[in-house]
Amino acid sequence: MHARVTIIQFQPGKIDEGNRIVKESVIPPMKKVKGFNGQLFLIERKASKAVSVNFWETEADLAAFETSPLYRELMGKIAGLVAGPPATERYEVSIQV
Repeated sequence: MHARVTIIQFQPGKIDEGNRIVKESVIPPMKKVKGFNGQLFLIERKASKAVSVNFWETEADLAAFETSPLYRELMGKIAGLVAGPPATERYEVSIQV
């Protein structure tokens, strides 16, 4: 399994709106993507910061999502709320309990 970790810095006061958009408009279509295997969305309200962790069956599934039109569409849903480009890293999941 593979994980994509994205750190998002929201504009001040926009974290709740960003959280709502991710919950209502981003995660539902992701559930239909080949290889998608779950999502965590962690927020630090005071810092207007979020960490998004999504899980993928294979590295190929993750790569296909990152280059898809759907990815660009979903990122566009929060584009007006962020303070700058999100920082993203990929990991291989070695332990999951």
